[in-house]
Amino acid sequence: MKVEEIKPLGESIHSEIAKAIVGQEGIVDHLLIALFSAGHCLLEGPPGTAKTFLAQCFSRALGLDFGRIQFTPDLMPSDIIGANLFNFQTSEFKLTRGPIFCELLLADEINRTPPKSQAALLEAMQERAVTIDGETHRLSDRFMVVATQNPIEQQGVYPLPEAQLDRFLFKLAVGYPSEEEERKIVAVHGSRFGAPKAADFGIGTVADDAAIAAAIEAVATVKLVPDITGYIVALIRATRETADLDAGASPRAAAMLASAARSRAALDGRDYVIPDDVKALAPAVLRHRVILSAAAEIDGRDADGIVAQLIEQVEAPR
Repeated sequence: MKVEEIKPLGESIHSEIAKAIVGQEGIVDHLLIALFSAGHCLLEGPPGTAKTFLAQCFSRALGLDFGRIQFTPDLMPSDIIGANLFNFQTSEFKLTRGPIFCELLLADEINRTPPKSQAALLEAMQERAVTIDGETHRLSDRFMVVATQNPIEQQGVYPLPEAQLDRFLFKLAVGYPSEEEERKIVAVHGSRFGAPKAADFGIGTVADDAAIAAAIEAVATVKLVPDITGYIVALIRATRETADLDAGASPRAAAMLASAARSRAALDGRDYVIPDDVKALAPAVLRHRVILSAAAEIDGRDADGIVAQLIEQVEAPR
């Protein structure tokens, strides 16, 4: 696959998802970028904004094996990765694989389970493998986590540790639709009963495993010139030097931002990265990787505002 073929592929995926999902084009763009960059996404938004349904439609349009875990306070790590269970008929231990053995894993309400269970995802997200009783089991090369969390409720939740947040390429804010979009949502979904299913809307698979692999190979050929590399590094280092932040982004964030910028360029039909690619993706890459200073919190500032200010201050190459 050539780089110029990735844009039509992305448009066809958008068209399929749009059969069931109204709006959310920006979220779909970021999900595609994450897939082509071997990254994971954290979706944060109030209930009823189609976070779960969007992940299901995305998985179907790309032909990805879909798995879902509903995170609860009593969830155990073995409920996620699986365990070796003793079979009394054969007198042998047999591996019972958990729902993590899939290609797109929806970690629904990930902040409702304690850190012990959240940590069961760390190895899978970083190395695409899980270790059970000392034996390592490989996951799919396409393995991707789409996690959701509700920003409204603060009782009975466990904030994700910084190390876990750093594994997510993007943290995306899923907001309420516009009035026009909400009218369309009611018109399309208002006459249906029960949970919607992607198949009911005629969403077909427009990219198989070979097409995804070819697209990822093509993305790797997108040019990243030294000036853009320097711009990315300067932006990341600026998060560590500002007094508004107690902790800035890691080198992993810089590498992930560069990879995501390549994917965005390819989805836009270009074989080279421009500063606008970096600027457009920086908020979603950085907002969950920085910690506000006490003074910034007292002033009522947020991570998005500080990151936006840094993007304005760091000079971009011409």
